[in-house]
Amino acid sequence: MAKMREETGDITGSKDRTYDIIWFVEQCMSNALRMDIFIEDAERAGDDELADFFRRAQHESRKGVEQGKEFLRSRLDS
Repeated sequence: MAKMREETGDITGSKDRTYDIIWFVEQCMSNALRMDIFIEDAERAGDDELADFFRRAQHESRKGVEQGKEFLRSRLDS
């Protein structure tokens, strides 16, 4: 497997650590949206246990969004 070229901010204009936080927040948001679909699928199938599982996963993703935004905010303010 070819090694990806390291990007240190010269290409994107953003340091790796900042990019990593932004990527994390975006992935958490995407996951929270996806869980909504999974919850609906489970509810449609009458599987309340699975729907609750996906609700908990969605809750954790939302927490990740908020924590990531706060972390990014603190990094950008300094």
